[in-house]
Amino acid sequence: MSAQQEIKASAQAAEAMNRIYRYQRYIYDLTRKYYLLGRDRLIASIKPGAGDAILEIGCGTGRNLVAVAKRYPATPLYGFDISTAMLETARHSLARHDLGRVTVAQADATRFEPMLFGRQGFERIYISYTLSMIPDWRAVLERATAGLKPGGRLLIVDFGQQDDLPAWFKRLLFAWLARYQVHPIAEMGEALAELAQRKHLRLKTAKICRGYAFYAELERPA
Repeated sequence: MSAQQEIKASAQAAEAMNRIYRYQRYIYDLTRKYYLLGRDRLIASIKPGAGDAILEIGCGTGRNLVAVAKRYPATPLYGFDISTAMLETARHSLARHDLGRVTVAQADATRFEPMLFGRQGFERIYISYTLSMIPDWRAVLERATAGLKPGGRLLIVDFGQQDDLPAWFKRLLFAWLARYQVHPIAEMGEALAELAQRKHLRLKTAKICRGYAFYAELERPA
């Protein structure tokens, strides 16, 4: 794909997300807290060192950024999203909580470079319920791991395959998620294992709530 085609594809993806969330963003945090499980576990696991920089890929309304900023008040914090509508809500939320130290920007997760924020990389990167909305999610993982500094960790939480839950629950949940262009990734575990082996990263995974959600950490050796 040429550079011009990539730019066009990013613009189309941004517009698609804006159509979905132009109005939903106003009730997004209120409704999602009941089924986006594992987000607070991820935030508690970030545990940055002094001066470590944290990046959220797909920051949406800024809900996680606010929670991370409050939990780790001395840490440089960044986030980006492809949806300008969601970023508008995020900026209002950050301003309401007096979090001017948090920097957000518009970017495509499949093409992101750390220099968007004037950095060479990050000590912590996290992706919360975003990969399942991106068709080229493998490209996002490549970009994210490339943006890790030595000793850095990538933390991921997203919908699992409902392994230990009733089949009817999985059918209903997946059908409902598909209405919002969300498609839980069956190959996630295998893809992360391959990525970890190829890039010499340490991988840790876990199921949340009987497979409702999938949690993973990838660490680059120091």
